[in-house]
Amino acid sequence: MASPWILLEKDVFNPQNERLLEIIHVWKTGKKRKNSILCVVVAACRPMQLFLEKVKKADRGDQYKMTDRWPLKDLKLVDGKNVNQANLQAIISSEKQVSLLMGSIDEALAEVAKVEETLQVYDELLGSVKQQMDHIQQGNSLLHQIDSNHEKLMSEILFLTSNLDLSEKHRQVLSRGDLSSPSKVKACIAAAEALSSCMNVQIQPGYRKLQAIAEQLIMFETLKQNFENSFISHITSIFELQGNGQVPAQMQQASELISSTHGPYHDDLLPYTPLMAWLKNANPILFHDLPKVYAWNLSRLYEREIKAFFELARMLLLGRTKECFQEGLDKQVACGSRQHPRFCLAGSREGEEDELDRGNVVKQMLGQVLRELQPLCITEQRFIEQFFMLSQDAAAQEGLGLPAASKGGKDVAFPEKSHWPKTKTELEEQPTQLLSEIFSSLEPELRGFIDTCNKVQQFSCLQVLVTLNDYMFEMQGSSAATSSSFLNVVLSNILLLAKNNFNKCICVLCKEIEEAKIPSRAKGGILPFVSHFEEFVNFSEDVFRWAQQRGELDKAHTKLVGSVFSSINSLASANLKVNTDMVMMENFHHIHCFLYQKKIQCLENKRREAKQRYREHLERYVTKYLGQPLEKLNHFFEGVKARVAQGVKEEEVSFQLAYSKQELRKVIEKYPGKEVKRALDTLYRKIHKYLSPEENLLPVVWRAMEQEFIRQYQEFENLIQRCYPGSGITMDFTVEDLLNYFISVTQSSM
Repeated sequence: MASPWILLEKDVFNPQNERLLEIIHVWKTGKKRKNSILCVVVAACRPMQLFLEKVKKADRGDQYKMTDRWPLKDLKLVDGKNVNQANLQAIISSEKQVSLLMGSIDEALAEVAKVEETLQVYDELLGSVKQQMDHIQQGNSLLHQIDSNHEKLMSEILFLTSNLDLSEKHRQVLSRGDLSSPSKVKACIAAAEALSSCMNVQIQPGYRKLQAIAEQLIMFETLKQNFENSFISHITSIFELQGNGQVPAQMQQASELISSTHGPYHDDLLPYTPLMAWLKNANPILFHDLPKVYAWNLSRLYEREIKAFFELARMLLLGRTKECFQEGLDKQVACGSRQHPRFCLAGSREGEEDELDRGNVVKQMLGQVLRELQPLCITEQRFIEQFFMLSQDAAAQEGLGLPAASKGGKDVAFPEKSHWPKTKTELEEQPTQLLSEIFSSLEPELRGFIDTCNKVQQFSCLQVLVTLNDYMFEMQGSSAATSSSFLNVVLSNILLLAKNNFNKCICVLCKEIEEAKIPSRAKGGILPFVSHFEEFVNFSEDVFRWAQQRGELDKAHTKLVGSVFSSINSLASANLKVNTDMVMMENFHHIHCFLYQKKIQCLENKRREAKQRYREHLERYVTKYLGQPLEKLNHFFEGVKARVAQGVKEEEVSFQLAYSKQELRKVIEKYPGKEVKRALDTLYRKIHKYLSPEENLLPVVWRAMEQEFIRQYQEFENLIQRCYPGSGITMDFTVEDLLNYFISVTQSSM
């Protein structure tokens, strides 16, 4: 809770601009004690006065209010009980001392007023002196400005006379424009650089109105235009001379594939690179046409050289292929056969090796072609980037000689607005576009060579695809990928062509497989299109063995095996003399074993499907043929099972006329043990006749028939016991007899 002193100052005296000096608590005697506070305060106004004020607390709340107020100088006596008279007398006596203090303060203020009047006089005197000094300073400033203007004028005159002066030697060199020797080329470069320095000088716009400067600038422009014409005429004549060059004789008569080199041509032009940079800065419009002129002239030379290069490549390819083909024929003659399979794949491992040899020739020749083309394109791209300032490094060097931007109100003597692109994208696109014009015949010739490679054998497209894929993969991991963006574009297009050719080849194979017709008199065995599929997979896996990518091959394998399955399934509707389930069983078994051996990841699902289909057709084949040895007995019990299924009780089946005990005995009497053995022997020979020996499925099928026969025998015995109980009817042979029959048939046929 706040003290009374703080509350009195806050509620009573501070709002009246008074300061509390002392307080005394007093009260009035009586039944009801009423407290009051006597306060000694001093007013803030002058002259200072002391007051004695009586303050009471409000009836409600904690606030105080003043009830009486007396000037202390008029107060003679304070009557009250238990009041501190000594303190009050001390306060009253201090009134006199305060009055004396206030008088001293008034005298001091009078003296301060006199000092202020004296200072005012001195200030007026100093103001007059300041005005005179300002006039003197203004005069000095004008003199300094005159001197500064004289210095600036002399500096500008010296600047113009020194920077706009072109020596007589440089003027003569530019006027003649002689570029016939290396020394004269260097002199022209120095003169052109000096001229650029003069023309790139930043001058005030008003200087152009001065006659001397105007005449000098006109002279510079005349020299520039004359030298531009001379240089363009000279460099264009070099372009034309190079474009009319002949194909080197070593390319036409070489026994090895070697591409042409343009190093000497580039060496002839590189000394002119500084002048090309000068022309690009001086007149971008004239410079803009020079790359096109160069591309048009050099494209004629490259067209002849590329044509000769690919003619030699085709000749070497066909020559080596013919040698491999002749070696293959010699091997076949030695083996006594000159036949070729339908898919141009040999039926033996030796034949497949011959095909691989011819395919390797394609791979080797195509790889050599690509290795020869890469340095040719990269060298040409680096040259045009340097000579025509198309790369970022060249553009940065060329930018050093550009006119500086306007600063401080000045402009260059001959401002030029550059029409040559500077952005990164444009700098990357220009070399590619220019090279596409220079090597306009490269992609068509390369496409033609790819077609030649594809004609070497039906599956040469695999070798082409692998070679291009691997080469592109190697380029991406080397500096050549960034060195020749043009070659990347061309090879990407050729790779797309190779993929299309490969896909077309696969589509043709799928169509041949799906449209393959099986002769109605065919004896079964492995179908031709299954063998062809196996040969293609073997060949393609050999080709792609070390390939960097095999995504296209996996797609082809999946598509081909789908066509093979579809063609095998179509046998169900074919009118074959042999059992269809047997043929499908053998072929699915063959596919399963082949795929299990190759372990091709993308065909694992098809391998499992082939295994499942093989088992299904094996079961159907066995079930169908087992009805033949005990045909009537089989029909009889099928009828019994049908009656039970219709609701006839098992113990009442024997009361059916057609299935009585007598009828059962008659049927069983027709199949004595000897008859069963003879029927099994006939069945074994029939199966042995139609099953293909290469699959070796006879033991598997015979074992399955043995198990199924025993299962049927046990089922028949079970039906006899349930439907003919107590009849004493049994078959003429037992399970042991059946096992002996199967063993005997197997041993007798070995």
